[in-house]
Amino acid sequence: MAAISASAVKDLREKTGVGMMEAKKALEEAGGDAEKAVDILRKKGLSAAAKKSARVASEGMIASHVTGKVGVLAEVNSETDFVAKNEDFQRFAKGVAELVAAKNPADVAALAQLTMSGENVEAKRNALVQKIGENIAVRRFVRYETAGQLAIYLHGNRIGVMVDFTGGDEQLGKDIAMHIAAANPQYLSRETVPADALARERAIFEAQAKESGKPVNVIGKIVEGKLEKFYGDTCLLEQVFIKDPEGKLKVKNLLKGATISRFVRLQLGEGIEKKKADFAEEVAAQLKQ
Repeated sequence: MAAISASAVKDLREKTGVGMMEAKKALEEAGGDAEKAVDILRKKGLSAAAKKSARVASEGMIASHVTGKVGVLAEVNSETDFVAKNEDFQRFAKGVAELVAAKNPADVAALAQLTMSGENVEAKRNALVQKIGENIAVRRFVRYETAGQLAIYLHGNRIGVMVDFTGGDEQLGKDIAMHIAAANPQYLSRETVPADALARERAIFEAQAKESGKPVNVIGKIVEGKLEKFYGDTCLLEQVFIKDPEGKLKVKNLLKGATISRFVRLQLGEGIEKKKADFAEEVAAQLKQ
């Protein structure tokens, strides 16, 4: 039998929504016939998973795992919060985080082909879709390996924070991670703000000052003042520590010799466009099926 081409696998995946390995196996079984491959997938029940894969999955959980000097945050999505509480779903999400820590895959596609309890992750995901009846997606993960210390904080299952730091104790790491969860900084320090982002803010502040009719000789000071506020709002080290009752202590002064190398904050469903379904239309569609 002729080798199955990558383009044939791609076409079948686009038509059915199944994973790469499932598409390739179906084509091999069908002798390269795409229509027969579709029937094979349908018979295996994977077509139902394919239909569900088109539905928006913006709920789910942020899972975490720490082992030694390696830490992982992973976002696994479901369609509803109800499924996010399902034990099988949670076990799968936590297993994904553990696998990323152990195997260090390059991306989600590489992760999908790794083995978890005797099957690859994609097969496990498909089986879970069949069992639960909702679309489930491994969306993203972040893996840190450090010579320093790691702190992870989960706010319920919707926000996960991981901090790579040196020189502080466990409580400091926890405090910083909790602060990041609440304050959502975009950058570590003012020095790490990208030049284009800083230029954009400066241009906006200058335009605002000119529009307000301020004298030319004071516009520079106004812009610098607004930039300072921008740093205080968006840069972790410049932010006021959320647990300071007086609202004066900045995070950089809390460190006392410790150093934060990097951090990541994952919020469940951020950036996913949620479809607003009309209930009557949804019922009608289900009746047609």
